[in-house]
Amino acid sequence: MPPYQFDPARFDVAAFLRDHWQKKPLLIRNPWQAWENPLEADELAGLACEEDVEARLISRAREAWKMEHGPIPETRFSKLDKDTWTLLVQAVDHQVPQVAALVAPFRFVPNWRIDDVMVSYASDGGGVGPHFDNYDVFLIQGLGRRRWRIGQHCDDKTELLPHDDLRLLAHFEPTDEWVLEPGDMLYVPPGFAHDGVAVGDECMTYSIGFRAPARSELVAHWCDRVLETLGDDDRYTDPDLQAQPNPGEISDEAITRLQQMVAETLLNRPAFARWFGEYTSTPKYPAVDWRPEEEIYAEGMRSALESGAVLLRNPAARFAFLREAEGDTVLFVNGRTIECPGGLAQLAERLCAEDRLEFDTADALSDDACALLAELVSEGSLAFEDED
Repeated sequence: MPPYQFDPARFDVAAFLRDHWQKKPLLIRNPWQAWENPLEADELAGLACEEDVEARLISRAREAWKMEHGPIPETRFSKLDKDTWTLLVQAVDHQVPQVAALVAPFRFVPNWRIDDVMVSYASDGGGVGPHFDNYDVFLIQGLGRRRWRIGQHCDDKTELLPHDDLRLLAHFEPTDEWVLEPGDMLYVPPGFAHDGVAVGDECMTYSIGFRAPARSELVAHWCDRVLETLGDDDRYTDPDLQAQPNPGEISDEAITRLQQMVAETLLNRPAFARWFGEYTSTPKYPAVDWRPEEEIYAEGMRSALESGAVLLRNPAARFAFLREAEGDTVLFVNGRTIECPGGLAQLAERLCAEDRLEFDTADALSDDACALLAELVSEGSLAFEDED
């Protein structure tokens, strides 16, 4: 697996976060210690043909844009020779370990903010048109060359072209332009217009996107969870009611009391934190099935680790943990809450920080730790390294 690591002399993470993150675009010329393209074009096309993989084929004839949703029939690719087209496949890091390795250098951003790696492959002149995203993205050139133009900052009021599937800008005002070679990387903050066009054939680009929950999304889903916990007998009360001059008035006292009923429930920080841990760790795409043929138990896990077994984290699984005010640690795995008291806290933190787990000696692991690891292997969130 290629060792994807940034060369500090070519990409200063601290300076990037200070000067560019969510502020302004940045072109970084080949910031890697060693660059190697992790995926072949035929592999990407094969993924696009699968039922459980999200794929799109965008083509353009004259000024007309067309988008086809996957799975893409294999025969469709043989009919694309005369078209200008782009193939987009989401969450390729969930399917291909070599692509998943691309995410590791970006761990300076919290894991819960990292979404997935989308891979695009385009013919000469292919692209998806001028557009903007509501999230941060790093665009890494894998094969071939692509011309990127960066434009104005956009928002919900920016005019779009009428199209059922694509969010194309009605007006694009480029301010910067670069041609990216293999290994080059372009960072685009949320809201900045950009347009990438393949220069020559065999143009492959890796897009590492980041989650940015909308306020409306958080409010809607958090309120749904709160409603699940409320009963009809939790009602407004006013035992200190006094007669008021006009019975038609809604008094300030009533409004204050009503608002407090809502605020006390919605502003429950510990409950919100646990809900968000479950919410943000829920996979967006179906997890790649890593479940073993036979369930493993704590004893079997200890025996395997004593024999030198190494555990790998499923790239499609989402891990996060939370330190609560009382000092307790809570682990979230694929939307599920796992209490990790005492010595399990350290293991929970390792599970969230490391893609590959080695243990010097299984003797240092408690029975509860072995049971937790066995549970995660049995459900497919972890797997032994030597298994397919």
